[in-house]
Amino acid sequence: MLSLLLAAALSSLFSELLVIGAIALVVFIVFKLGKFILKLVFGVITNSILGLVVFFITNTFFGLGIPVTLPILLATALFGLPGIGTIIILKLLGALA
Repeated sequence: MLSLLLAAALSSLFSELLVIGAIALVVFIVFKLGKFILKLVFGVITNSILGLVVFFITNTFFGLGIPVTLPILLATALFGLPGIGTIIILKLLGALA
């Protein structure tokens, strides 16, 4: 009788530890994934802001005369510094009016 109660208690304890371990694993994965997504979003936002700042600085101080149109602003906001670099190169090569 005692061994049966002991086996049931150990089985219950093992089940609870298994559930706690599974919950801990899920929480760990969610935090790691959240950290990765936050880092990615922060990088994209930073790159976009830098691209827009460089766009307005080049237009204001260097007088490149890049038109402020929706496609150019979208390309600069989406791609950031590589986007404005491409637009500047296109402007200097005469491909951008």
